[in-house]
Amino acid sequence: MQTKALIKSMRLRTLPLSLAGVMCGAFIAMSGHGGSWWSVALVALTAVLLQILSNLSNEMGDYRSGVDNADRQGPAYGLANGLTERQLWRAINVMVVLCAVSGLAMVVVSGNPWWLLLVGAAAIWAATHYTLGKKPYGYIGLGDLFVFVFFGLVSVMGSYFVVANTIDVENWLVAPAVGMGFLSVGVLNINNMRDMATDKGFRRTIPLRVGLKGARWYQTILMILGYFGMIAYIEEPPLFQILSWLSFGGLVFSLTIVWRNEERKLDSALPVWVISTFLLAIANICAHYGL
Repeated sequence: MQTKALIKSMRLRTLPLSLAGVMCGAFIAMSGHGGSWWSVALVALTAVLLQILSNLSNEMGDYRSGVDNADRQGPAYGLANGLTERQLWRAINVMVVLCAVSGLAMVVVSGNPWWLLLVGAAAIWAATHYTLGKKPYGYIGLGDLFVFVFFGLVSVMGSYFVVANTIDVENWLVAPAVGMGFLSVGVLNINNMRDMATDKGFRRTIPLRVGLKGARWYQTILMILGYFGMIAYIEEPPLFQILSWLSFGGLVFSLTIVWRNEERKLDSALPVWVISTFLLAIANICAHYGL
């Protein structure tokens, strides 16, 4: 198997986003309830494996459907760099197994109830069916909803539950979960704006429904709701203030790119948005530790 091509398919630049939500939930739980560092590590590992599984599956689905063609606006991944379809399928199957093993270990080590495995199974299904399957939900405009649920609510509140063995639905936990969900949807929306031309006829994404200008306003709303969700109900200790303002500046800069560009040039907004979201999660953690 061509390692470099496979690494391209893994899209490692997306990993900070998958870690942001689970780190936020896990460390908030640690600050209030304590917990096992092994549980935190396994939550993070499972999140990373699920993200890689999602990335590999998305490439396969887009390749098989014809969305990824010569006119593609985004980066070229493994299949465009020598990776074969058979090799990609093998990698997807391996990642499914690794996700299942990591999730099982997470439940056992943390001492959580068995039904948590059902959430893990749903996460694996969601990771593999965004563009794969007979009716991929990403092709019928449900991608935003699934990202909000799994990268926001499940990521933050689920990781909190795993570490703390309980759940608190107070505002200080729900707010960052919702905020992380909106910011994660923002990443998907930038991708969908970039790919409007090639998605047409294959997908029914939000940008294709509302147009480029409508999608830009949608991105603006996502940024506002996401940012203020992440900083809500926080007393603002010093390090939190520094990181939150850096994050805000990054999100505004990314939003400026969105408003001034289209198609391939929108890709430069993605890493800025992802890193800003990650920093905002760290800021939220710092606040709960009084830093």
